[in-house]
Amino acid sequence: MTDLFDFKLKSSGFAVMGNPVQHSKSPQIHRLFAQQCGIAIDYDRIQVDAGGFDQAISHFSAHGGAGLNITLPYKVKAWRFCQQGQNSLSHRASQAQAVNTLRFENQGGVFGDNTDGAGLVADLQNNIGFSIQDKSILVVGAGGAARGVIGSLLACCPLRITIANRTVDKATALSEQFGDDVQGVGLDRAADRSFDLIVNGTAASLAGQLPGIGGKCIAKNTLVYDLMYDAQPTIFMNWALAQGAAQAHDGLGMLVEQAAESFYVWHRRRPHSRPVIDALRRF
Repeated sequence: MTDLFDFKLKSSGFAVMGNPVQHSKSPQIHRLFAQQCGIAIDYDRIQVDAGGFDQAISHFSAHGGAGLNITLPYKVKAWRFCQQGQNSLSHRASQAQAVNTLRFENQGGVFGDNTDGAGLVADLQNNIGFSIQDKSILVVGAGGAARGVIGSLLACCPLRITIANRTVDKATALSEQFGDDVQGVGLDRAADRSFDLIVNGTAASLAGQLPGIGGKCIAKNTLVYDLMYDAQPTIFMNWALAQGAAQAHDGLGMLVEQAAESFYVWHRRRPHSRPVIDALRRF
């Protein structure tokens, strides 16, 4: 991990910025991508304390930084930062109102993007072999993780998307950003019907907890996807399989796929994700 004011960057300097970041696999992932593509990069972790985010970005840029990944809790702050001055946003970042990728432009200004949804869709469709089209989808949670993936899921033409959240108003407000094909409900309504795909967008698994949805939302064909990941199956994955889900996957594939999309935003080169996912599974 690198302290805010002691990192030294080359012209090809990249990093992940957040709090905490010491657990992040991003340096390992991007170095493997760079090796594939024959690109020399310097990629580090930068922990930023509360209140120092904008200053940290400016400091990074002034020291030759070329690109940043942004992780919790700063994705919304990064979105706001990219609305200032010469800065700009991609459509998917504007839609998500959250940014996880920053690219520093030669002419000044910062371009903000959100690759989370693209990463989830790529893992589901390319690695797992799950078609999103015409499927009913439940997204659990209405925070930044859920916000970042709904637009990309919707672009794949599902039958419908339901957002379930403990605070109903947050689920409803988020659903209204995406139109009539997205509905917001409380957690107690999540089990009113079963779904083809259930995405756990909460961080409950990290605390060894379940998000509080009933087992009736799971059918024998249901694929469950936890955006969190660990060395062992998450508590949510184990619970879903015990309820009769057909498959359960963690978010490691999404992590690598969203990183591949960030890599493309920076380098205009698209690395192969599968070997990197396999490598991380072995470690």
